Amino acid sequence: MNRATLSPPPPCVLTVAGSDSGGGAGIQADLKTFMMQGCYGLSAITALTAQNTAAVTGIHAPPPEFAAAQLDAVLADFPIRAAKTGMLFSAPIVCAVAEKLSGAAFPLVVDPVCVSQSGARLLEPEAVAAVRERLLPLAALVTPNLPEARELTGVEVGDPDTARQAARRILDMGSGAVLLKGGHGAASGDMVTDLLFFRDGRQVEIVRPRVATKNTHGTGCTLSAAIAANLALGHDLETAVGRARDYLHLCLRAAYDLGAGSGPPHHLAPYLRVRARLLVLDEMRRAARRMLRMDGLAALVPEVSMNLALAAPWPQAIGDVAAFAGRITRSRDGFIYIPAGPAFGASSHMAKVVLAAASVVPGVACAVNARYSERTLAALSRAGLTAAWFNRKDEPRDIKDREGSTLEWGTRKALLEHPDPASVDAVCDPGETGKEPMLRILGRDTDDVLSKIELILAAL
Repeated sequence: MNRATLSPPPPCVLTVAGSDSGGGAGIQADLKTFMMQGCYGLSAITALTAQNTAAVTGIHAPPPEFAAAQLDAVLADFPIRAAKTGMLFSAPIVCAVAEKLSGAAFPLVVDPVCVSQSGARLLEPEAVAAVRERLLPLAALVTPNLPEARELTGVEVGDPDTARQAARRILDMGSGAVLLKGGHGAASGDMVTDLLFFRDGRQVEIVRPRVATKNTHGTGCTLSAAIAANLALGHDLETAVGRARDYLHLCLRAAYDLGAGSGPPHHLAPYLRVRARLLVLDEMRRAARRMLRMDGLAALVPEVSMNLALAAPWPQAIGDVAAFAGRITRSRDGFIYIPAGPAFGASSHMAKVVLAAASVVPGVACAVNARYSERTLAALSRAGLTAAWFNRKDEPRDIKDREGSTLEWGTRKALLEHPDPASVDAVCDPGETGKEPMLRILGRDTDDVLSKIELILAAL
C-alpha cells in the first residue's frame, strides 16, 4: 500500500500578489509561509517587481485579463480553502481580481499593500478607490498597517479612539473584520499591539514583544499569508491571527541580515528551530561525557549541585533552554554523577541565567554554575577570566518577593554595570542568608563554557 494515500493532501491556499525579485516579500514570502504552516500554495501574479532590500527599481504589471486567466486556472482545478491578496498595483487589476473572487466559498484576507518597505508606491493612487469599493466588501479580514489605514480611511491613527474610528470606516466598507497592525506606531515601545476589530463591536488586543531588528522586509505579506493559511487549516479568525503573529515573531527574531537595506524575516525559522533543538540535546550529551572525564571537577560542584544549560536558537522562554534533569552531583570519592539526560525546561534557574545574559549579550547561549570560594575566585583570576558581580542585598523588594526573579535581575545587573559586558566570562554572587554564593560561567556554547571550567581547574 502506498503510505502517501493514507494522509489527505494539505489545504490549498491562494495568494494574489506581486512578485519580489529579492525573495523577502510578495508571492515568494507568501508561498514560503504557506508551506511552513503545512499548506499547499497557489499563486496568481499581479505584478513583477525589480527590487532588492534597498529599493524597487521597476514594476511591470501584466494585462488585467492575464491576472484573471491565472485565477480562472487555479479556481477551476484546486479545492481552495482560503486566499489572500497583496500588491495589486492598478485599478483594472483590482477590478479583475474582485470579479473572479466575488462569491468565493472560502475566506479572503486582504493585505492592502500601498507602499514597499523601501518607500516605493505599489498601488497606484487611482486604485485605492477600487480597493475600497470592489475588494474590501469581499474580505473576511483586512490587515492594514497604520499608513495603509490612513490611505484607506483618511484617519491618522495615533490613539485608541482614532484606531477605532479607522477600523469602523473599513468595516463600513464591507469587510468582515479589521486587523490594525501596530508595528509602525510607538517605535520606541517594548511591545507591539495589533488591534483586531469585529463587525459586532468586539475588539481584541494582540500584544507581542517588539523585535529589535531592521530586517522587516515582507512582514505584512508574511503575517497576512500566515493568517490565510491558518484559516485554511480550520482555525477561527482570532486563533488564526494569534498563531500567525507568533509565527511572524519567531521569523523576525531569526531574520536574515541580507543586503544593504531591510532584510527579510526567516520564513524557515520554525523548521530550523525544531532541528536545532535536537542538535542542542546531542551537544549536551557530548558535554556530559566531557565533564565526566574532567579531573577535579567535583571540587567545583556547589552544595546545591551543578547544572549546565544550553539554549536553542532564538530562545524566549525557559522551555527553550536545555539542562540535565536531576542536576550534577559529587560523591565523597571525588567523582561527579549526572543522573539523567538533558531535557528542555529541566532547570528554570539556569535557564533564567542564560536568558538574562543573552538579553544583554546576544552571543551567550550557555551557562554552568560552580562553587564560590576564595580559592575558586583566585583561580578564576589566574585563568585570565573576567568576572562581573551582583549582590543580593541590592535586590529591590518587589523583585525579591517575586519567586524566581533574583537570577534574572542579578545576571542582567552584573552585565549591564560592567564596562564591557561581552567580555564577561563569569557572573559572581556572594550569596546571603540561606542562599549559597555562586559562580555562573557564561559562554557561546558548551565547548566555550567547559573550556573555561578547565582553565579554572588548571589554575586551582
